[in-house]
Amino acid sequence: MKHIDYIIVGDGYAGLFFAHQLIKNNKSFVLFSECRKSASQVSAGIINPVVLKKFTTFWKAQEQIDFLKDTLIEIESYTGKNYLIDSPIHRIFHDKNEQNLWVKKSKNEELSSFLDENFDHLEVVKNDFNTGKVNQSARLKVSGFFMDLFDFLAKKEFLIKEKFDYDKLDASTGSYKDFQSQNIIFCEGMGVKENPFFSDIAVTPNKGHHIKVKLSEPIPKDITIKKKHFLFPTDNGLHFYGGTYDREQLHHHVDESAVTQLVNGLSEIYPYDFEVEEVNFGFRPTVKDRRPIIGRHESFKNLYVFNGLGARGILNGCYFSKSLYQLIEENIPLHEEVSSDRFK
Repeated sequence: MKHIDYIIVGDGYAGLFFAHQLIKNNKSFVLFSECRKSASQVSAGIINPVVLKKFTTFWKAQEQIDFLKDTLIEIESYTGKNYLIDSPIHRIFHDKNEQNLWVKKSKNEELSSFLDENFDHLEVVKNDFNTGKVNQSARLKVSGFFMDLFDFLAKKEFLIKEKFDYDKLDASTGSYKDFQSQNIIFCEGMGVKENPFFSDIAVTPNKGHHIKVKLSEPIPKDITIKKKHFLFPTDNGLHFYGGTYDREQLHHHVDESAVTQLVNGLSEIYPYDFEVEEVNFGFRPTVKDRRPIIGRHESFKNLYVFNGLGARGILNGCYFSKSLYQLIEENIPLHEEVSSDRFK
């Protein structure tokens, strides 16, 4: 029997950012990964402090941006790579009214550091009313982030590539197969619905599709273009365009209606030929109040849940991984806004 401090179940942003907290604090652990592409692993990797439909920001946006930047520097210290891509979002305005609203909102104290006062006109794509740049926005190099962290975990013998078997867990003692763990953290996204300990948490699936396309005419580099969806270059010469939001069609295969929606959306801003080379989808775990769900099991005090990151998986996963760690190790209470107790 091997005694360790933690078992992590789940390999998305929640699981990997919490693993970083354990690496940083010299804790022993293993992480169970099913080796399937999760919603996190097919995500766009957008880091965005602004809600681009209404030009508003959200709770702790600046704190989360700052904390992410510091965390990625810490991760670079052991992977040797920086995964932050300086590719600011340029939001295409629909009309003059949106321009005026942007200017008005940019003068608000909470938005002044995010909404650039100067408009830009982009070549190639349609932007008759110009674009507004979101300062401090960026992207995460998603494939590299997951690949390198999995490699690091494997080399350190922290990674176990198999599905976690709930029937083999003795929750009262923390015993699982050959491991004796003080704490077990479930970071399973929508997989939590199969978890007998936390299946009742209030997360609902939101299915998102994106396409990867080959463009016939190049678009401006080093920016992320946004109107209905996000458009940006990938490492293999293709461009990412997405993603959709769907709470109704939740089957585990591609929805052609979503692909059509994306093709039509891209055609609205890109007047040249393009070819769809790839279609991906995933299920975001979303919460009605748009806050993560973090907490301790009512009966088994060594079991924890870290879920409900939604469309802001990178920022939420990074920032609140420390909150969970501090709850466990330092008994620092969670913010009421993210505690699972708020649903009682």
